[in-house]
Amino acid sequence: MTKWLLALILAVGGTQAVGGTPAAEGTPAVGGTQAAEGTQAAEGTPAHGSDPLKNMTLAEKVGQMIVSYVYGDSATAPSAADAAANQAMFGADVSTAAQAVAKYHLGGVIYFTWSHNLGNPTQIAALSNGLQRAAMADTGIPLQISTDQEGGVVNRIGAPLAVSPGNMALGATFDPRTAERAARVSGEELKALGINVVDAPVVDVNTNPLNSADGVRAFSDRTHHVTAFTTKAIKGYESAHIGTQAKHFPGLGDTTVNTDNGVAVTDESRQEILKTHIPPFKAAIQAGAESIMAAHIIAPALDPSGKPASLSEPIITGLLRHQLHFNGVVITDALEAAALEDYTDQQIVLDAVNAGVDQLLMPRNVPLAIQTLLDAVATGAISERRIDQSVRRILKTKTYDPYVPENPAVGSSAHQAVMADAAARSITVLRDAALPLKDGQSVLVTGWGVSTTANLATALGATRFYTGSPSDAVIAEAVAAAAEHDVTVVTTYNAWSDPTQQRLVASLLATGKPIVVAAVGGPYDLAYFPTAATYVAAYDYQPVSITALAAVLQGKARATGRLPVTIEGLYPYGSGLSERR
Repeated sequence: MTKWLLALILAVGGTQAVGGTPAAEGTPAVGGTQAAEGTQAAEGTPAHGSDPLKNMTLAEKVGQMIVSYVYGDSATAPSAADAAANQAMFGADVSTAAQAVAKYHLGGVIYFTWSHNLGNPTQIAALSNGLQRAAMADTGIPLQISTDQEGGVVNRIGAPLAVSPGNMALGATFDPRTAERAARVSGEELKALGINVVDAPVVDVNTNPLNSADGVRAFSDRTHHVTAFTTKAIKGYESAHIGTQAKHFPGLGDTTVNTDNGVAVTDESRQEILKTHIPPFKAAIQAGAESIMAAHIIAPALDPSGKPASLSEPIITGLLRHQLHFNGVVITDALEAAALEDYTDQQIVLDAVNAGVDQLLMPRNVPLAIQTLLDAVATGAISERRIDQSVRRILKTKTYDPYVPENPAVGSSAHQAVMADAAARSITVLRDAALPLKDGQSVLVTGWGVSTTANLATALGATRFYTGSPSDAVIAEAVAAAAEHDVTVVTTYNAWSDPTQQRLVASLLATGKPIVVAAVGGPYDLAYFPTAATYVAAYDYQPVSITALAAVLQGKARATGRLPVTIEGLYPYGSGLSERR
């Protein structure tokens, strides 16, 4: 155990947070269980023992509040392009990821493929260890390393890891224990790579079928369903000793706009929000969620000022802290989001901290964000006591051992089996006129997704004609190809928002030949294909889900999944032909 871990344990008064040895029975985990209502320690006062902030400079404290991306697949030896990207982001004297961590005393780093962090498991583990060495040499405080590994359509690391189906696929099993098992496996795989926080689970209730932010990232459109799966998912991650971020508070389920791309507003009343969208967050808190991610959604019923939730004191401090009694870490959604374009970099930072936020995720300008907070303390606009409050919360989560073996064991047969079982039990058949596919039939696979159509065609032994979002000329080619086959399987992905996919499916259906429509995104596409006689929902396009889909289409497996959402005017929540197959 490092001196840092021992000192922190003595300071916070516990023996375990997510990522360590289980506490003795009856002893609260320092990073999970919330203080009982009315018993929270006075702001700025450690529970007992030495104060872990005593020897930290203000710059080191402020750095702990920043979670940034960095460029490169190595902590100290980036490519020329990655070195230049780091210099552009952090300053001319910062060419490596390790230098960024050390210079700005970063509290956290988030991994992305586009920043070249995520290659193979050995490389990722080595990167994690290198970044941790930089953090430990600088402040002696372990670095938070996170990534968006939700499973399904938001998944940063693929094979050889065991990858989970997405939340809506898990929800379609109607068995919350499936979410717990998948979360445990996913958490164990990430921990082996040195990733100690997973940016999951999404606990939004997807009440709007035209939602481009959530959709299949949500477990369901029913509050009780999402709540049950949230509780089990948090417990699954906790059993893997990895930190969690329940998101996106106070809920993105009613919007149509993804805040990454624009301004999202919910017009629901306060009563509707509290009844529909807040219970899963309350369940996450009760289950021991380490942190909660604040969304950039505007909810006038919760804050008439029109500020995004991530910058709103009535929503973060008033609702989340005071009403829900959450005293864990609150992190913003990505501050580079288009939803915040009308705010200056300085205003975003100051408003977020004044709202009650602890961690700033991906500030647009890291050096400026840090300087803004340093200047705010210097002028008295923000007290150092307020900074200390956030840093204490952050440090309580950092009781994990920073280092991992550099030859990680991931993707075991046991782990793969857990994910395959979840996917197999998620496939939902709503119409089955052309099923099962028969031996000897000539099958064409067409539609959305380069790898999706390739994987499905291989699994079915079929011919493939990829269309993506097709032009009229490509649609005509697909129709001609379908005429040469006995049956066509066409994949769709959120075709409700893509008229070209809608035209493709309509043209195929007009041929009168057997057509199987397989949705690898939201199941809501069926509302746009009312004449489709065969319709199957797979909910995502991960290889494990495509394998499960193929088995159902061929009649090798029963489709036991049921709709965890409603397809308005067609199929209610809970629908599926599982009882007939």
